[in-house]
Amino acid sequence: MAKGFKGGFGMGGNMGALMQQAQKMQRDIEAAKAEIDQLEIDATAGGGVVKMVISGTHEIKSLTIDPSAVDPDDVEMLQDLIIAAYNEAARKLAEVSAEKMSKATGGAKLPF
Repeated sequence: MAKGFKGGFGMGGNMGALMQQAQKMQRDIEAAKAEIDQLEIDATAGGGVVKMVISGTHEIKSLTIDPSAVDPDDVEMLQDLIIAAYNEAARKLAEVSAEKMSKATGGAKLPF
């Protein structure tokens, strides 16, 4: 064995602290994911004629359509408003999720 080799690839006593830090981060990430799953995000489109609420798991929880948005001669407009409301809710959810995960990871960019 080489003179001065203490094992642990030069990490010495820091390995235990590193493992504890990784375990804490894992617990924090799991807690953040659970919190995100419980979120309800709302969004509107068309000046509020279409309102949607989605969960943290991207499930549509509610959809409200003002009767004024229903035009049998322009179904495409209503379809576009529903899509726009969902996309806005999904964007908000992604933003909130990224913020919560950033707090859980101490700002480290990890793939989730």
